[in-house]
Amino acid sequence: MPKYTTEDIRNIAVVGGPGTGKTTLVEAMLAAAGAIGRAGRVEDGTTLCDYDDIEKEMKHSLDSALVHFDYGGAHINLIDTPGSSDFLGKAIGAFPAVETVMVVIDAAAGVHQVTQRLMKIAQERNLPRMIVVNRIDAAEDLAQVVADIKEAFGNICLPVNLPADGGKRVVDCFRNTAGESDLGAVDDFHTAIHEQIIEVDEELMQRYLEQGKVAHADLHAPFEKALREAHLVPICFTAARDGIGVKELLDVIVGLCPNPTEGNPRPFEYDRDGTTHALAPIADRTKPLLAHVFKVSADPYVGKLAVFKVHQGSLGHNVQPKLDDGRKPIRVSHVFKLQGKAHAEVDEIIAGDIGACAKIDEIHTDSVLHDGTIGEHIHLRPLPLPRPMYGLAIEGANKNAENKLGEALAKMAGEDPTFEIDRVAATHQLVIRGLGELHLRVKLRLLKDRYGVEVRTEQPKVAYKETITAKADGHHRHKKQTGGAGQFGEVFLRIEPLPADHAEGFEFVDDTFGGSVPRQFMPAIEKGIRGVLASGCVAGYPMQGVRVAVYDGKHHPVDSKEVAFITAGKRAFIDAVSKARPALLEPFVKLDITIPADMIGDIAGDLSSKRGRIQGTEMLPGNQAVVKAEAPLSEVMTYASTLKSMTGGVGSYTMEYSHDEQAPPNIQASVVAAYKPHSDDDE
Repeated sequence: MPKYTTEDIRNIAVVGGPGTGKTTLVEAMLAAAGAIGRAGRVEDGTTLCDYDDIEKEMKHSLDSALVHFDYGGAHINLIDTPGSSDFLGKAIGAFPAVETVMVVIDAAAGVHQVTQRLMKIAQERNLPRMIVVNRIDAAEDLAQVVADIKEAFGNICLPVNLPADGGKRVVDCFRNTAGESDLGAVDDFHTAIHEQIIEVDEELMQRYLEQGKVAHADLHAPFEKALREAHLVPICFTAARDGIGVKELLDVIVGLCPNPTEGNPRPFEYDRDGTTHALAPIADRTKPLLAHVFKVSADPYVGKLAVFKVHQGSLGHNVQPKLDDGRKPIRVSHVFKLQGKAHAEVDEIIAGDIGACAKIDEIHTDSVLHDGTIGEHIHLRPLPLPRPMYGLAIEGANKNAENKLGEALAKMAGEDPTFEIDRVAATHQLVIRGLGELHLRVKLRLLKDRYGVEVRTEQPKVAYKETITAKADGHHRHKKQTGGAGQFGEVFLRIEPLPADHAEGFEFVDDTFGGSVPRQFMPAIEKGIRGVLASGCVAGYPMQGVRVAVYDGKHHPVDSKEVAFITAGKRAFIDAVSKARPALLEPFVKLDITIPADMIGDIAGDLSSKRGRIQGTEMLPGNQAVVKAEAPLSEVMTYASTLKSMTGGVGSYTMEYSHDEQAPPNIQASVVAAYKPHSDDDE
């Protein structure tokens, strides 16, 4: 049994843009709480959270890391997350495990685009948020930083403590009223946050209006209610490198942040009797077990490691909970508390706490462990993870590498939901996809260092799609005589385009009458057509958006066979497509490009040369801007290097799939001209 209860736990995800000092802040909190003797340094590779060799070499986080410590009667779990947009999925992936999202902002750099995105997702997920302004000793104008935060996230962002003496110390403005700070009179900020809090409690509001003040002891519950209802985002100030404001931050976490019984519950669903039910578990160890796996990693010593949050019940060693669908029990031999890369075995993980188990192959990211009494097919509402669009075509450098490549990629994909493996039939390439150039560079390094797999890479070919733009009829008679029984089948069909938003992109209809084509041959005709859909007939790419209606045909009582109608259906369909003004569809992506505001014109001009379209611009605090655009994927596959060159390395972007559009005639002509169809072996 742990020495703490569910009410003592504070689960916090430490997130923010790149270079804001998140890992340094976590180290400072560990040191201030006495969990480590001295805070490690990212530059020296001595931090608990950046323990991977590649992280030490690159000097920034590439994955989330869990640490814990006790302070002020509370047990605090911190999840340190990467700040680069290439590893955004790792930060979002920590959200299901916490009651509070702590967003760290660099006082010198201001609000970053990644920060804005994470704040928005946390709000949409109904997670209480707090902001830590770090490196206050390096800021030129902290008042402007606070103004920028309010401009970006609203006037609900209010300080609970304040920098003083030029950022050399921090004073409490939540409890205190007297004194001056670097931002002005403490009493002004004290009044502002008290008035914000009491707005969520009518009785307290009435008392405040009558008496002009309320007791500090009466503010704890309304403070947490304001957090839960997104009526307040508290701001704290630190200079983590020198330990300034760190103990004050810990006091805020212990005294004001919600514990698992007070935070907004995560939204689960389960199936029972064919009906989907909502489930919002409140941390309670007397309830049936419900634990969610929010991270899976490959540990070199203990094998596959699953990190989970117990939402209700408890999970100990030598138990056999059900996994996901409620039918398959698994054996959990040991449970651990994690401290960076270190694992300490414990008797159980109680409700509200975070732990890990190892060597269970069936577990994957987003798995749910339960005792089987709740229902079947239990799952958490999906996270809004960015879709990986940046791709590289790879192949093993030698035969040995080819043999090991598939298994290594599968393990890596299991650890990272934003890393995908795509065997593109249309281009005959094995393509890995991630969120950016750095993301895939790290994956290639892992392939080599962890799995011993050397690969060759190249830019992937664009995966176009084929479609039609007009109605047309097609016909083919297949007749083959080789001595003895022959083959005969004749098909007349009509095709027409389907709407772009059609769910399947294909419809097959039997419009024959009078038995011109016996019903048993319809599946054969459809099989022949689907074969063309898969391999294409214009440029070798899959076809979609087609409705096919077979309206007539002929058969022979002896020679008609399934193989004959497969060929007749295929050839009739190809004949119709050739008359239906076939077209190529190319993928378009959405781009959010963060740049200095004075570069908007340069970026817009470059995108225009790439057939891109500007959808709008958004001004950010600190003379930054976000250009929102759409562009063909083929034109922006190497946009990372383009943007780096244009902005001197200060620009960043995110890219996600948007939709498909018909390719221009010159692009279509060149792609079709390069197509070399395979010879048919059925003729």
